[in-house]
Amino acid sequence: MRWDEILRHVDQVLVAVVEVIGALVIFVGAVWAALRFVVEGLRHRSAAVFTPIRLSLGRFLILGLEFQLAADILRTAVSPTFDQLGKLAAVAAIRTALNFFLRREIAQEQRQVHPGR
Repeated sequence: MRWDEILRHVDQVLVAVVEVIGALVIFVGAVWAALRFVVEGLRHRSAAVFTPIRLSLGRFLILGLEFQLAADILRTAVSPTFDQLGKLAAVAAIRTALNFFLRREIAQEQRQVHPGR
């Protein structure tokens, strides 16, 4: 095996690992939020009880998206083509916009939950 082939193989393995971590973060967050939703929904009938659950799910989503973006960056780290760079730019822009709006919504909801902060 040549050095560049080894590097590409290592890069592919790293991309897969980081993608799986991102997917697991999102999955764990979704399961955790769903369980809390059911438990809190049975205990309380107030909509206000669900805001902290949404905030936590949003944090999991943001973290998972960051891992996915990291995987995309790793994917283009070894001899990227212009096509790959263009796709990375598009994906990065979309994920950055998602993160921006998620963070903004989380900040708004945190102000509602904790008005003095």
